Amino acid sequence: MFSKEVVVQNPVGLHARPATFFIQKANEFKSTMWVEKDERRVSAKSLLGVLSLGITRGTTITIIADGADEEASVDALVELINSNFDE
Repeated sequence: MFSKEVVVQNPVGLHARPATFFIQKANEFKSTMWVEKDERRVSAKSLLGVLSLGITRGTTITIIADGADEEASVDALVELINSNFDE
């Protein structure tokens, strides 16, 4: 299991369009992946799950993966978040 914390700096947080990019990236990997906010954990591959966390700008989240490509998958999602989804 591998995890990293990241602060969401995107102006709209992880809503609608950015959340779609997030789950699309997560689905490129074989590992089981989760996003955790305030002790609540949801699948990183579920749009409704990610949206249900209500992640806004400045929120610290933890990305967790378990599987063959766990480090690469977490690093890819952290990189996507840090790029502000190229907006």
